[in-house]
Amino acid sequence: MYRIGFSHEKYIALQSEKIAQRIGQFGNKLYLEFGGKLFDDFHASRVLPGFAPNSKVQMLSKLSGIAEIVLVVKASDIEKNKVTGDYGITYDEEILRQTDAFRSEGFLVNSVVISQFAGQDAAVRFKRKLELLGVTVYLHYPIADYPTNIPLITGENGFGQNDFIETERPLIVVAGPGASSGKMAACLSQLYHEFKRGVSAGYAKFETFPVWDLAPRHPINLAYEAATTNVGDINLIDPFHLEAYGVTATSYNRDVEGFLVLDAIFKQIWGVSPYKSPTDMGVNLISECICDEDVCIEAARQEIIRRYYNALCADRNDGGLRQEIQKLELLMNATGAEASQRAVTLAALNKAEQSGTDCVALELPCGTTITGKTTPLLGASAAALLNALKYLANIGDDVKLISPIMIEPIQRLKLHFLGNVNPRLHTDEVLIALSICTATNPTAEKVLEQLPLLKNSEAHSTVILSQVDFNVFKRLGVNITCEPVFHNDRLFRK
Repeated sequence: MYRIGFSHEKYIALQSEKIAQRIGQFGNKLYLEFGGKLFDDFHASRVLPGFAPNSKVQMLSKLSGIAEIVLVVKASDIEKNKVTGDYGITYDEEILRQTDAFRSEGFLVNSVVISQFAGQDAAVRFKRKLELLGVTVYLHYPIADYPTNIPLITGENGFGQNDFIETERPLIVVAGPGASSGKMAACLSQLYHEFKRGVSAGYAKFETFPVWDLAPRHPINLAYEAATTNVGDINLIDPFHLEAYGVTATSYNRDVEGFLVLDAIFKQIWGVSPYKSPTDMGVNLISECICDEDVCIEAARQEIIRRYYNALCADRNDGGLRQEIQKLELLMNATGAEASQRAVTLAALNKAEQSGTDCVALELPCGTTITGKTTPLLGASAAALLNALKYLANIGDDVKLISPIMIEPIQRLKLHFLGNVNPRLHTDEVLIALSICTATNPTAEKVLEQLPLLKNSEAHSTVILSQVDFNVFKRLGVNITCEPVFHNDRLFRK
């Protein structure tokens, strides 16, 4: 059953006030590095029930009149066609998506920085594309011996070679499509250039996780480690904060490793550093907005279990994830989580054993579990989705919402004209067919209106789902996992 553990309203009020205070600390010009997701932070919304995926955007909207957005993407990520985990699109496409998303919320977005630029062909093409779309592009270059050679970094052949980003607002939010995009280096480069121009600008960091005033091995922080197994982030005690204040605070390896460099760069530019620790740099007030810690602890455990299942499936598809799987197993053990604690998983497996076919179980936010199995007409995901919608609409299970007469022509189209092998309807096809039925069937319309109520449901499939079904569940706000098993023994899967 879905329960709230985090106060969204309190977070928006406190966090926006904290950032406004930090702007004033630095002479009314602050470069704020945003770690993690600014839009669509589904990880935070799963681990902190009550945290909306767009909470951070809503918080920044309080400051939209004084804020502008600078997006940073690494040239090598463009070259490698690196793909985002949430949307399955390349990093350059994600920059375009984020630009549109920010602008639709009323934010000023004029600039994109391509970091670590060394003439990569794909980066050159992307730069040209952005410029044709009216977006100003700035280039930041590799710096030899970065980050240890401070005199070089803070000289003309270091930050001095980077383009200066023209900005016009007091708050500059620096974001990117993923970790290690070059956001911090872009901020520090701007401090160097601003100082040369006689402008006193500051730097701060907003990082949702790890939560600095929760222990490194607190389940909420360990869920962050689970989310970053691909980059190897590790929570640890901030040694600088402990030495400076005698207070224990949680940071993570990359921030601790980079702080000496950041501290040295501040001193080289200004003569003094405004911070004594990585924790000092942050403006995170997450823990103050947790209203039910037990709920969040259990949500964190469930998130680690979901990450574990996702890694098993990714390894089954592409291989090479054994180390990540082992790390996730250690994290489950550290939080007392077991795969069997995902109740919807057991429901799906039990249904599959009873029916002898692939099944999907879906646990609604109210706690009720609905199942669906593969039939000649519908895939298990489509069946479970229809069954759940009928339950929410209080429609009997025996009521046929979509006539087989309507489904069969769709199957013929798929098999004979579109080259599909599987005739069964996917979730998106079922929803389209159901939408068509609403023109003549009020019951179908009533059922379709229940879709928003699926948000925050849990679901599990006894086989690896097609990307279509997986994406539909995600768009509906359903947390979906799968057994690392294929539906059949075909080698080519599309």
